[in-house]
Amino acid sequence: MTDLGRRSASAIAAAVGNGISSALAVAEDTLARLAAYDGVQPQIWISRIDPDGLRAAARAVDARIAAGERLPLAGVPFAVKDNIDVAGFETTAACPAFAYRPDATASVVERLLAAGAICVGKTNLDQFATGLVGTRSPYGVPRNAYNLAYVSGGSSSGSAVAVAAGLVAFALGTDTAGSGRVPAAFNHLVGFKPSKGRWSTRGLVPACRSLDCITVFTDAVHDARLVDSIAAGFDPADAFSKPLADLPVRPHRIGVPRRDQRVWFGDHQAEYLYDRTLDGLSATASLVQIDIAPLLEAARLLYGGPWVAERTAALAPLLAADSDAIDATVRSVVEPGADMSAVELWNGIYRLAELKRHADGMWDAVDLLAFPTTGTTYRVAELLAAPIALNSNLGFYTNFVNLLDMAAVAVPAGARANGTGFGVTLIGPADSDLGLLAAAERHLEAADLPQPPPLDREGTMERVKLAVVGAHLKDMPLHWQLTSRDATFVGAFETAPTYRLYAMADSVPPKPALVHSDDGAPIKVEVYELDVAAFGSFVVEVPAPLAIGTVTLGDGTSVKGFVAEPRALTGAEDITALGGWRAYIARG
Repeated sequence: MTDLGRRSASAIAAAVGNGISSALAVAEDTLARLAAYDGVQPQIWISRIDPDGLRAAARAVDARIAAGERLPLAGVPFAVKDNIDVAGFETTAACPAFAYRPDATASVVERLLAAGAICVGKTNLDQFATGLVGTRSPYGVPRNAYNLAYVSGGSSSGSAVAVAAGLVAFALGTDTAGSGRVPAAFNHLVGFKPSKGRWSTRGLVPACRSLDCITVFTDAVHDARLVDSIAAGFDPADAFSKPLADLPVRPHRIGVPRRDQRVWFGDHQAEYLYDRTLDGLSATASLVQIDIAPLLEAARLLYGGPWVAERTAALAPLLAADSDAIDATVRSVVEPGADMSAVELWNGIYRLAELKRHADGMWDAVDLLAFPTTGTTYRVAELLAAPIALNSNLGFYTNFVNLLDMAAVAVPAGARANGTGFGVTLIGPADSDLGLLAAAERHLEAADLPQPPPLDREGTMERVKLAVVGAHLKDMPLHWQLTSRDATFVGAFETAPTYRLYAMADSVPPKPALVHSDDGAPIKVEVYELDVAAFGSFVVEVPAPLAIGTVTLGDGTSVKGFVAEPRALTGAEDITALGGWRAYIARG
């Protein structure tokens, strides 16, 4: 099935507003996209407008344009996370026992509808917006649009996938701990989290009401800016809303975590992609390594401190009436808040104030931060097996932002070999929103990233890249062990210059030993790709003293490959100077 591609809100609105297209034509295209993707991931939706209702809404927009209205979002289809009220749709927060039909539409959605946008439906989420994974919903598990074996990220899971799959031009999410940024990273999207109070949260089911923000997922920064220009504004009916302000951002000094504080959870590809991003940023700005320990301490207050009780307060009636209706993992997160004392709360507030004073002083040394959005990603099966620990890993670089009253925009920063996205988040002080968006746009223009990989529409089995260095090379004695497993040749490469190559003594057939060394040299290898099952059966047959580990290639990427135990060097000949095994065999 051909991918129809993601859609630009700005382009749709311009075409419809200028009479080049019509809202009805856009609606018909939307219906075709929805029908095509329903066979892949229907679980990204909790409820959706019926086709006739979508056409009627589109005709109403066309009539407004014909009457002379200028609509900045004319005919643009969008989705809304199902913890945000939209009249005519049920609000569930991914909990059937909680569901209700709102009498009014959330303030932000009202503004978008008035601007000519058309709400297609309500999207799935981690129940009560508690999670960064997308696996905590009775309505199903939305999966990464580019590799269905991996999590979509949460809690705004369905919203991110709806944009990534090209079903809508933008989608609203929410963000308390990173829910509007993590799914953006995993699905190659822009995720804009405004400053607290910039967008009204009236009509939002609270997670932590004092921290919650409504967010947007888009394909490009200019679309996020367009949505912000409509959604932002003071709402006197929202106690946490505040008048708009614009704090200028001059991104000359960019704060990054100290190298010894960067945590990758074993994800070497994420580390490489982050370093590559920093190389690009350093061309126009000074990178300042900062101590992020105070930020991490603030982050721990969100789930390890009294702010858990704020989540408990939001769910108190349901916890008392029918606690079993709440997802077991979500319940395990929120229930402890009932036992927290006012003393714990005030001590937490005092400590957060101290940490915020430190964070506010940080802006004297840097203009903005550029952090990894996450240090890694996980398969759905892994998250289901360890739902708390792995979810916590995903919040390592995100949990502090709302607690410390910062604005943020997550932007794509490359793809892993498995197709999932890696992202970087630009973070600034409260009210730096417009400056952050401008900095993000300049960065992406300079980075000139390739297009995201094709969507995964069939759940194709994950594949593993394997570097071979000796007897498994093409036309060598053990190459059949790859061809018999339907391995696909990826290409000929060289390793990073940090390896030495040895010809092992008394090996039949002759085999090399590749050993990591600081005084090494590039070694020629061939890279093949196998499905996971074939790779597993291959690894089982690798004899000691050889083993399969991780090999770094010359471009900085990492693949699986042959490594050797120290005993492999007993009596071995150092052939590093030859640059590869073929040269050794040719030497005779």
